[in-house]
Amino acid sequence: MKFLDQAKVYVRSGNGGAGAVAFRREKYVEFGGPNGGDGGRGGDVIVECVDGLNTLIDYRYQQHFKAGTGTHGMGSNRTGPDGKDVILKVPVGTQILEEDNETLIADFTEVGQRAVLLKGGNGGFGNAHFKSSTNQAPRRANPGQEGVEKWIWLRLKLIADAGLVGLPNAGKSTFLSAVTAAKPKIADYPFTTLHPGLGVVRIGAREFVLADIPGLIEGASEGAGLGDRFLGHVERCGALIHLVDATAEDIVGAYRTVRHELEAYGHDLETKEEILALNKIDAVPPEELAEKKAALEKASGSAVLTISGATGQNVDAVLFGVLEILDHNADNATRDAKAEPAEKWEP
Repeated sequence: MKFLDQAKVYVRSGNGGAGAVAFRREKYVEFGGPNGGDGGRGGDVIVECVDGLNTLIDYRYQQHFKAGTGTHGMGSNRTGPDGKDVILKVPVGTQILEEDNETLIADFTEVGQRAVLLKGGNGGFGNAHFKSSTNQAPRRANPGQEGVEKWIWLRLKLIADAGLVGLPNAGKSTFLSAVTAAKPKIADYPFTTLHPGLGVVRIGAREFVLADIPGLIEGASEGAGLGDRFLGHVERCGALIHLVDATAEDIVGAYRTVRHELEAYGHDLETKEEILALNKIDAVPPEELAEKKAALEKASGSAVLTISGATGQNVDAVLFGVLEILDHNADNATRDAKAEPAEKWEP
């Protein structure tokens, strides 16, 4: 299944049915008069978060969704049936945005969440509604209210515990394939990874979800390369694994390029806890590796792990580091929840 994380669709709620103009005319039956029923309500446009989906590919083949129209009212005070709702099913992590692709309407983070995007039009009143002591034979009925239409954007942001970031060919896909059962495409040319990949890491009795984000290049936050589109997938990550290619000549420059793009993108990406690792150490002589590690530690101001995704060397150290960060984040969230003052009860 092809990965699709963004789609533009047209939605329209249903029109309300018109009210009926009808009279009861039965011989030998008293108390005749108006008995036109009301029209049915138009269908709503509903978005529902469901399990079992991990892409928006369905919305590539269908971009128009229209709810059903309410049925017109009928005689004998019969109200028309409501129009059928249309339900857009989306995966966890989907955001609904206005046509400007910036204004957020809804954010779905849990299975089962539902939101009524557009309400259907009300049905019109039949002539029985207008009967009064001074107007006992009204010959008017209301038309149904028209539905509402708009274009919206669906944007999927993967919900992963940790995200892999780095320049193209930093070894992110190799790392993902080494620690999970995922089978991403791996090759020795830049931008091998064109779509984000997900995998479940199992280490000891624990597990977490790891996302492989396509490589960042200079200017990614402004639209260069692929990174600006996929940086949104690391917004929800609790930790970042920043891989730097140990075989590169300028590893400090590579590190600073990625950090600059994270800061330029915003959304607090630059504040996320990060595990920095020199990858592909199996292809670098020990003396050169020691020099590059010292230079990267000096530039970053943090500890640098040396790993090899291809051979699995020191990979577990990175994974245990991620678990430590995730546990720390969970403890902070619990502490913040307990610190919130309880609402004062008032009769």
